Amino acid sequence: MALQSHAALAEIRDSLLETYASNDAMNQVILASLDRRAWRAQPPGQPGSGRTIAAIFAHLHNCRLVWLRNSAPHLKCPPPLDPDRCTMKQAAAAQRKSGAQCLRMLSDALSAAPNRRVRKFSRGSWSQVWPAGGTMFAYMFAHEAHHRGQILMLAHQLGYRVLHKTPGIWHWEKLWKQAGLTTRPR
Repeated sequence: MALQSHAALAEIRDSLLETYASNDAMNQVILASLDRRAWRAQPPGQPGSGRTIAAIFAHLHNCRLVWLRNSAPHLKCPPPLDPDRCTMKQAAAAQRKSGAQCLRMLSDALSAAPNRRVRKFSRGSWSQVWPAGGTMFAYMFAHEAHHRGQILMLAHQLGYRVLHKTPGIWHWEKLWKQAGLTTRPR
């Protein structure tokens, strides 16, 4: 029975890692589909009252860097993005790099190995430190999903439809392939 239990836990861990790997593929689909005019367009409402799409993508990347520095200092971090100057191409490349490092961090954090190096999750100096594990994954994925929703809504409010010709971020079989996975969602 212990072997079945271990196999079931390994399958859950692998599914979480595959889901996080597809997470960056979702960001890449949005970046590839986004009209360039929407990138720095000012949000509706009071000037300065919200982030541009560029600033939201920079925030996603820069938060990943905080998580990596605080929770997995042994992993190399790519440079941060300047929310006021980064291009779509720079954001896409930075997202790929930080996403790959976060996947490495999660792989270690979700490991049952006694010598794993990622044992804590710190979201920054403003928050409590958590043990590394499933909640860490859930927070990271939910944070990015929240901001993806903001990006899609903001683009729509600005008059730029994204993903209107394709299921994009909802076509998980394609996202798995784009992430280089040989499995399918399970």
